[in-house]
Amino acid sequence: MTPETALTEIGRGLQMALMLGAPPLLAVLAVGVLVGIIQAATQINEQTIGFVVKAVALAATLALTGHFLLGRLVSFTIELFQRIPHLIG
Repeated sequence: MTPETALTEIGRGLQMALMLGAPPLLAVLAVGVLVGIIQAATQINEQTIGFVVKAVALAATLALTGHFLLGRLVSFTIELFQRIPHLIG
């Protein structure tokens, strides 16, 4: 395996990790900002409110996009396993 091939595979893996992590992280980020704005406007500084709302948003996001994300991960893994003979030789 050449260094260029290794870097290509590492790049593909990082790209996949970004694709899999983006939807839940963006949802939690958006909800966190909204909850922060609401808490600042109402001067309610309870930490558990933000945590519970973000946890619910994360669960909802994973419920909605989980099938897509798991399908992408499985297809990436299958493609990687199929490319192993070409990567070694």
